[in-house]
Amino acid sequence: MTRLSCFKSYDVRGRLGVDLDDALMYRIGRAYAQVTRAQTVVTGRDVRPTSPSLQAALVEGLRDEGTNVLDLGLCGTEEVYFGTAHTGAGGGLMVTASHNPIDYNGLKIVREGARPIAWESGLKEIHDLVVADSFGAPGGKGTWAGLDLRPSYAGHVASYLDPEGLRPLRILVNAGHGAAGPTFDAIAAQLAERGVPFDFVRFDHEPDPTFPQGIPNPLLPENRARSEQAVREAGADMGVVWDGDFDRCFLFDEKGGFIDGEYVVALLAKAFLAKEPGAPIVHEPRVVWATQAMIAEAGGRSIICRTGHAHLKAALREHDAPYGGEMSAHHYFRDFAYCDSGMIPWLLVAGLLARQDKPLSALVDDLRTRFPSSGEINFAIDDPAAAIARFEAAYGPTAVSADRLDGLSLDMGDWRANVRMSNTESLLRLNIETRGDRTLLDRKVLEISALLSGQ
Repeated sequence: MTRLSCFKSYDVRGRLGVDLDDALMYRIGRAYAQVTRAQTVVTGRDVRPTSPSLQAALVEGLRDEGTNVLDLGLCGTEEVYFGTAHTGAGGGLMVTASHNPIDYNGLKIVREGARPIAWESGLKEIHDLVVADSFGAPGGKGTWAGLDLRPSYAGHVASYLDPEGLRPLRILVNAGHGAAGPTFDAIAAQLAERGVPFDFVRFDHEPDPTFPQGIPNPLLPENRARSEQAVREAGADMGVVWDGDFDRCFLFDEKGGFIDGEYVVALLAKAFLAKEPGAPIVHEPRVVWATQAMIAEAGGRSIICRTGHAHLKAALREHDAPYGGEMSAHHYFRDFAYCDSGMIPWLLVAGLLARQDKPLSALVDDLRTRFPSSGEINFAIDDPAAAIARFEAAYGPTAVSADRLDGLSLDMGDWRANVRMSNTESLLRLNIETRGDRTLLDRKVLEISALLSGQ
């Protein structure tokens, strides 16, 4: 059976009219209902112009299998996760293409308890039923009801921040004209009621399906300039920018400087260990030294697991960890049904900042100085396995340690590198870090990049 191009390892994503359309989404709805046997599901959609019709087709497929639907309407992916766990529904389905181009759309899906569904744990079965397309006449008609869970969700998010002892902060928030604006407003109202002394400057705030400033994807350096300037012009203490379905947030310091994801993980580890001394903190193996140092200094335990949301969520459950993070700006929380959120991270970092006199840049610069890193460098290589073999042959014999948890990681003592094949794209990814030596870092970036490229 040929795999449909829109079915990925963890979700559904594709080009409209090429890989995905309303008819296919209807079949996915029916297949999901058959595989999960969920009596009730929660659904939602992002701001894209095609999302309402795709969601309507999905809902029709679910209802034709007798599944009852609770509809959150325009929302973020994490609101579907929250709604699934909060209502005790049998699953959740969010129509979104997140940060993909405008001609894409897709679906993020979970089962009961907001547990992820991956290719090996149900997505393949859904795919095979969609391909077979032998559903027959509808077996019953499930109900549909609109559901407003935002007050409960916003209250839960706001509860992560203790308002005691916080100094006032000015925070610029940039929704990128995606779905984040209305949800943020509900959280901001809850924070004000609790006496949190934060002043928010809203930027590109209203949802707009035309995305006048382009698809919100702050992970791309070329998309950061407007936010950097806006933070400086607002005189903000920090900036927060979300992607389209706001399951990821990106932070900027008071100078408009972008904060790399691995340092955000380290800061969040510190925030949780202040609440739960000795707790385990889960993180991925691409860049580890700054996070492990922060965990050790705060008296916690470092738990490394493979990159990817299914792996992080499983590790959080296994170790009962309060937090897990990835440098790609996915952050996971035990008390948020072990799911990722783009609203909780900035709130916790703001809480750290508001309890001390240092600016955010000083907190991050300390980590950057102690553990400079390259950022993720991507290579389009015809034979990535051969490139990894070249890397291992060159450095493996003198490595202090090596592991293959996710790609190949080599600890060389004063520097460390991870090389791995992407889970979602035809790319080879490289990350390098050093112990306080920026010159060594720059030299190793040039040296290993040439090696991987076969030069």
